[in-house]
Amino acid sequence: MDAMEPLGGAEFAPQQTYLNTSACALLPRRAIEAVTLLAEETAAGRPNGAGDFETVAEARATYARLMDVHPDRVAVGSSVSVHVGMIAQSMPAGSEILFPEGDFSSLITPFTIRGDLKTRFVPLERLAESVRPDTALVAFSAVQSADGRTADFAAIRAAAAAHGARTLLDATQSAGWLPLRAGEWDYTVAGGYKFLLCPRGASFLTVTEEAQDSLVAVHAGWVTGEELWTNSYGPVRELARSARRFDEPPAFLSYHGAAGSLALLEEIGIERIEAHNKALAARFRAGLVELGHAPVPDVSGVVGVPGLGDRQSALLSSGVLMSARAGNLRASFHLYNGSADVDRALEVLAG
Repeated sequence: MDAMEPLGGAEFAPQQTYLNTSACALLPRRAIEAVTLLAEETAAGRPNGAGDFETVAEARATYARLMDVHPDRVAVGSSVSVHVGMIAQSMPAGSEILFPEGDFSSLITPFTIRGDLKTRFVPLERLAESVRPDTALVAFSAVQSADGRTADFAAIRAAAAAHGARTLLDATQSAGWLPLRAGEWDYTVAGGYKFLLCPRGASFLTVTEEAQDSLVAVHAGWVTGEELWTNSYGPVRELARSARRFDEPPAFLSYHGAAGSLALLEEIGIERIEAHNKALAARFRAGLVELGHAPVPDVSGVVGVPGLGDRQSALLSSGVLMSARAGNLRASFHLYNGSADVDRALEVLAG
């Protein structure tokens, strides 16, 4: 196979073979510089406090473009579980929530702790056919954390529409490398510190205008007002008319870094990153088969290899970083990887 060079140029400088973006991304240089600058300015006593809402708005707008949705449909926050918790607390008692078996805990647990919701779990490949008339919400990850499998978007969307169910797409393992249209789903959530290259503490929620009407802003505060600076004391007089009503107070250090990270993704292009990541993953799958292993069959940029989870420590000692998840060895490829990273990982596994 032809050699593939990393994307992103001097923005990244990994000191080992890093195939672990599904756990945490490498930060680009521009994000590090933005966080450092804000920290230094804050330590020196910057005039307007610990960060800029304009920079948060910039991150919101760039994320919206990456997800092909209007910025008014994007809320910012700190984590997927907080976003999902707001959706879970807004569901009427007795609602049925349908999940794939083995999906990520932060997508599931906010619903199960309610105690008065009906939760049902089915194999991922049967998710669409398992939607029924009393299903209120279908919640699933676009790419499964444990093994990299991708969901059948069109079938799930069609089944939910046919039965009047809302949809919640967790894009944490896909936003940043897989082209997505957030407006096709009632809700999407995405943790920023993986394929979106953001510092921890940046996370994004999208809400369609229709779904916004039934979503309760359970952690509303002064930043969620329609007029930002007129709600510091007493009750907020009017919540934002956009999805900003669902914002958490932004962690400015994270969002100053996120603005640069998201801009980098937009500059390179998600379609280009998708082709790059998938090509690296295909190279890795082919090499695994040659070594006698059986990776999970998919075209995802995340590769799960059943039964090889116990090799994670040996790989780490050889300078190759991957994850062990649910018994699988998990390799996740992103723009800063190249074919040399794939070949090095296969070399260590062969040894």
